[in-house]
Amino acid sequence: MKEYKNKGELKSYLKKCADKENIKFNSNEKIVDNILTGLLKRNETKGDIYCPCRVVTGDKKKDKNIACPCIYHMNEIEQDGHCKCNLFVR
Repeated sequence: MKEYKNKGELKSYLKKCADKENIKFNSNEKIVDNILTGLLKRNETKGDIYCPCRVVTGDKKKDKNIACPCIYHMNEIEQDGHCKCNLFVR
């Protein structure tokens, strides 16, 4: 688990992930900023950048699936045009 010092560092990491999957951040910067805040808070309190729209169980093996970008995001983007928390879009 990596600790992210600030939103810029976290956003840079997630941008690389998005670029690899040919997706992008939501164009609404306020939404992106709020989600990044939530991810940093979870990184600090829960030990990883768990998706703020998912329930952390405390079981590290299960919870690794909900670390951003979670395993569900690509199916959600294909189906809805965005992931559940609206961070990533087509």
